[in-house]
Amino acid sequence: MRVMFGLVLIVGLALAGSAAYLFNQNQAEWQRRVQAAETKSAPDVETVPVYVAKRALAYGEPLTPEDVRQVSWPRSAKPEGVYTKEDSLFPNGNAAPRYIQRAMEKGEAILAVKVTEPGIEAGLTSRIDRGMRAFAISVDVATGVSGFLRPGDRVDVYWTGRVDGILGDFTKLIETGVELIAIDQSANTDVTGTTIARTVTVAVNPQQVATLAQAQSSGRLSLSLVGHGDDTVAEAIEVDQRSLLGIPVAEPNPEPVQRAPEPQNRVCTIRNRRGSEVVEIPIPCTD
Repeated sequence: MRVMFGLVLIVGLALAGSAAYLFNQNQAEWQRRVQAAETKSAPDVETVPVYVAKRALAYGEPLTPEDVRQVSWPRSAKPEGVYTKEDSLFPNGNAAPRYIQRAMEKGEAILAVKVTEPGIEAGLTSRIDRGMRAFAISVDVATGVSGFLRPGDRVDVYWTGRVDGILGDFTKLIETGVELIAIDQSANTDVTGTTIARTVTVAVNPQQVATLAQAQSSGRLSLSLVGHGDDTVAEAIEVDQRSLLGIPVAEPNPEPVQRAPEPQNRVCTIRNRRGSEVVEIPIPCTD
């Protein structure tokens, strides 16, 4: 009896081991086939080497080779302005380093618009395009949009002052869509919170510099913030106190017409002597 029980137990264990072995073999084969199918169905993605930030980079920092690393980036999704070669990002062995112009997070691609040219520090000169000039405008909490202005924003500029022949002050839109490149002494576009600025610096052409200089010396300038992505162009706007209050413009009194004096009737004569007597004879005037 015991011998029979032992034989049955041995046979049962053998069958269980065989089943477990076969299950493991089938499971491994199934996983291999699934992986092969996924590899076969996955399309080949063409990549390019792209330099990204190895750590968080702040505005104004010099960019060094230790701050970046190279990763494979899908060619179809490559951002515009990336650096794919070390000698283009760090020319001449980084003898004249680039500087961070816009803050970047770890893993973010290094773009040309976020760093300066080699040897140029982050500041106004790196933000002024060819043919443009920097011009400072004095502002306060009211004229400076309550401190919500940031470098990179665009504003409309209004002039308010006195004009001869107009009742009270006169306000006119003089410039539209002007780009701010600095607030007080900072050109950092990643400022957080609100700052009550005393001056803002704008990028304008020389003709606009003359316009703003004349306007600032003869009146008060106010800024109006333009919304992000708003490409509309403001029309000519002029407001005086009469139009603001709805006061009709008085018609000017007509000046009396000065008439030329009518010519008087003239009498022309000739004189004839008759002996000792002189006689005047009327004749038609010829002049």
